[in-house]
Amino acid sequence: MADYVAGKSIVITGAGGGFGRLLSLKAAARGAKITCADINPETAEETAKMVRDAGGEARASTVDVTQYEQVRALVEDAVDAFGCVDVMVNNAGTMPLAMMEDHSQALEAWNRCIDINFKGVMNGCVAAYDPMMKQGRGHVINVSSIYGNHPVVGSAVYGATKAAVNYFSDSFRQDCRGKIKVTIVKPTGVPGTGLGAGVISPMGAIGIVGQNAQEFYDLLGGMAEGRLPNSGLDPEGIDYLVLAPEYIADAMMHAIDQPWGVSIGEITVRAAGDHYIM
Repeated sequence: MADYVAGKSIVITGAGGGFGRLLSLKAAARGAKITCADINPETAEETAKMVRDAGGEARASTVDVTQYEQVRALVEDAVDAFGCVDVMVNNAGTMPLAMMEDHSQALEAWNRCIDINFKGVMNGCVAAYDPMMKQGRGHVINVSSIYGNHPVVGSAVYGATKAAVNYFSDSFRQDCRGKIKVTIVKPTGVPGTGLGAGVISPMGAIGIVGQNAQEFYDLLGGMAEGRLPNSGLDPEGIDYLVLAPEYIADAMMHAIDQPWGVSIGEITVRAAGDHYIM
């Protein structure tokens, strides 16, 4: 079976942890050359070192995705180091869920969310555009969310940024038809990434669980106290509750591991027993 990952030059933002780190390790293990970008230089280098210690090829770069010139320099450095950029993964993100009544505590985080989640994706796509068009081919993967599917309470700003990513990604795909593939990845709730640390109010999640709210909040309490049923933690069981982040990274790998002429447009991966209604 053909391997469409080996040898590719892949730039990953938000590579200091979560999906970005997992994807760096998985793709490098398949022979890809990874540029690990993160706003935190220590975690970016930590990921790159993990890749190198496992026998892979990786370099670290410190990048604030809200600053276009930094993202453009990131892509140019990857081209200089590896000869091209085959795949640009715009993964960096923040999730400041909050109710409108929390605006005094949330406004700064909301503004930052817009800059990272949407402008960061736009900056990544624009920075990769010229090199990929010059190469004659490329692949952009933009991380969105099920929150971008429909507006709900608690996610006015976060959900809006992800809806913007969806709209922008589809427009970008049409603009670059036949030269640049575009994949939108829509994770559901994946606690293991640490993204939840940005939540302003725990009640901000109520819109995504709807009628399952009470059971969902009981689940969170059970997780905190270590009393979840084993079946809910087993991906082999149909009532698997909490998706491990590795399954999202595997979905990204699936999108990358395709012939150049085959584009995976959109991926949503869920735990079969999760509580999310979108």
